[in-house]
Amino acid sequence: MPQIGLIGGTVFFGQDWFGSARREVARTEYGEALLLVTDNLVFLPRHGLDEDSYVMPHRINHPANFLALKKLGIQRVIGINSCGSMKRRLKPGMIAIPDDFISFFNIPSIFQTAPGHVTPTLSPTVRAQLFEAASDAGVDVSDGGVYWQNTGPRLETRAEIRMMLQFADIVGMTLGSEATVACELGMEYGSLCSIDNFAHGLVDEPLTEKQIREAAAKNAEKLIAIVNNYLKLFG
Repeated sequence: MPQIGLIGGTVFFGQDWFGSARREVARTEYGEALLLVTDNLVFLPRHGLDEDSYVMPHRINHPANFLALKKLGIQRVIGINSCGSMKRRLKPGMIAIPDDFISFFNIPSIFQTAPGHVTPTLSPTVRAQLFEAASDAGVDVSDGGVYWQNTGPRLETRAEIRMMLQFADIVGMTLGSEATVACELGMEYGSLCSIDNFAHGLVDEPLTEKQIREAAAKNAEKLIAIVNNYLKLFG
């Protein structure tokens, strides 16, 4: 049975992991989740499998996604999260393993009809394992840092970035929601953050979606190397 869940975007499509993967649509009390299941890994494409049915960040059904993984016995989850840097020292092309996050808005929860409260964290165990896997694979990563999650799908204004950079290092639209629901379900969650751009205002020219996707593709080789080594060491 697979032990590890991997949540990411299109960067992992076409990898050998999925050559014999079994495609499943899991039905949960929170909705459906699409899974690609192999012997040692369950991949959950958070944005879907193609451009025609792309799921925007603010429409991702995190409770359904994580409950589907939980029902398959998954306890450890690695999120691959594209993000922008709010610090000059964190340059596009780098990989970060954050140790905390800020997420104030539109917070998903499995608790809908019964009381429930958690103090969400990023798993120290998964973080340490990711760092060891990266080091062993010869991939430099930035250890630690705070991820700020915005709702999306729009990017941030210059004024918003000036405020946010006082408290966080990188910014994105998915990690906080995923970590929160994972904690509610008693699952361990850690993230590999692909730094794909400088946030609005740190460079003169405004960002385009095309530029962000091109940068993410360049980071794909590093992410794949880390995950491959993680599966070898801890799978």
